[in-house]
Amino acid sequence: MVKYFFSIGIFLIFIACGQSPQRNCANFKTGEFTFTAMVDGEEKKTTFHRTLDTEVDFYEGKQDTSTVRWINDCEYVLKNINPKSKAEEKSIHIKILTTTDSSYTFEYSAIGDKRKFRGTAYKTH
Repeated sequence: MVKYFFSIGIFLIFIACGQSPQRNCANFKTGEFTFTAMVDGEEKKTTFHRTLDTEVDFYEGKQDTSTVRWINDCEYVLKNINPKSKAEEKSIHIKILTTTDSSYTFEYSAIGDKRKFRGTAYKTH
């Protein structure tokens, strides 16, 4: 009997480990979000509102607007509408890796840059 329960337990562990992460990206195409990142050792918060084709970011009292071009349900490209520097001229590629009911973990990088960064955005509305 003990061997029977042990075998079932091992089987359930293998099934649980074999499941891929949840990716309900369509739930996060639009809405209001917050994102917190460490910048020079200090925690900085960005809020943004995204429609299917536009994203408006609010960071340290400043507002930026970008176009949104969806590649597929889980990947999109942001392009700043009014860049104020060379760095802001570069488009940003964002790929949603996993989702929960209220957040998504994503990977992002400037187009052409090999460095990739990760973050988690939380849906507020």
